[in-house]
Amino acid sequence: MARGFKQLSKADRIKIEALKKAGHTPKEIADQLHVHRSTIYRELKRGTFTALNSDLTTEERYSPDIAQDKYEENLKSKGGALKIGNDVKLANYIEDKIINEDYSPAAVLGELKAQGKESEFSVTICVTTLYSYIDKGIFLRLTNKNLPVKKNKKRKYKKVQQARAAAGTSIEKRPEDIDTRQEFGHWEMDTVVGKRGKSKNSLLVLTERKTRDEIIFKLPEHTADAVVEAVDRLERKWGEMFKRVFKTITVDNGSEFAYCEELERSILAEGSRTKLYYCHPYSSYERGSNENTNKLIRRKIPKGTNFDNRTEEEVAEVENWINKYPRRIHAYHSAEELFNEELRKIG
Repeated sequence: MARGFKQLSKADRIKIEALKKAGHTPKEIADQLHVHRSTIYRELKRGTFTALNSDLTTEERYSPDIAQDKYEENLKSKGGALKIGNDVKLANYIEDKIINEDYSPAAVLGELKAQGKESEFSVTICVTTLYSYIDKGIFLRLTNKNLPVKKNKKRKYKKVQQARAAAGTSIEKRPEDIDTRQEFGHWEMDTVVGKRGKSKNSLLVLTERKTRDEIIFKLPEHTADAVVEAVDRLERKWGEMFKRVFKTITVDNGSEFAYCEELERSILAEGSRTKLYYCHPYSSYERGSNENTNKLIRRKIPKGTNFDNRTEEEVAEVENWINKYPRRIHAYHSAEELFNEELRKIG
């Protein structure tokens, strides 16, 4: 199993000392602490000193105290009078969130402010300063390689005027007030495909336009039948509330969304359960919420992944991570917080 990088605590360093004395190899110690073996090699180098034995011979030993002292001084020595060097606790927190939880620098600091946690630390820094620290190599583990892909220049799209021909209602007929995102219950739906030629499974992704809450299904196959079955499961789960939570769904022109009538029709009662609108061909910007959320998915499941090897539990973990992620558009509150608030309103 691949090991990640994490900050070692004083307790970890004491454990390293005990394991090394017991004759364990760096790889075995890494397995015990659930870290990459290179972390242990660097740690041993940091804490090694030459000890003089009673018979006047010398030997190399590892000291957790020396390693801890060097670690705490490292930030200061790299950055001189840098603010972050005065708060090792904050440095640890930032590194953990970015390296182990895939947060962006803005999300880390934004969440601290939104949840009133800034008072837990002795210093505060802004996003620009944090990026500067990372660029300068101030942190022990955190580098630019750990950051999400830096924002690309916004692409310019030419709006396609051609109306959709077949399966359902064109987005041109979607009520204009849906564009304002003021009303809860309007969704966008898309699919994320796995490794081309290898992955039979794909992901069905639904994004609520106001809260950006995310629902992800693992589809057994990339077909219209599989999509209908997933939406049927969703209706069974929500029951009578489905119509109030899923008022409309906007999709693209993919063949997996071809069964418009089946997607709109309720399986629990007579009549419809939702209303589908279809985007113009080659106009992914008309589902902007989906497109942005898919970038978050790719942080956890990179392009070219074979979804056949991913379990339902792993997909659920990605969904949960996205919904709890602090979003700048929500003043660094999460989509889950806003979604639950909307549910309370409709009872």
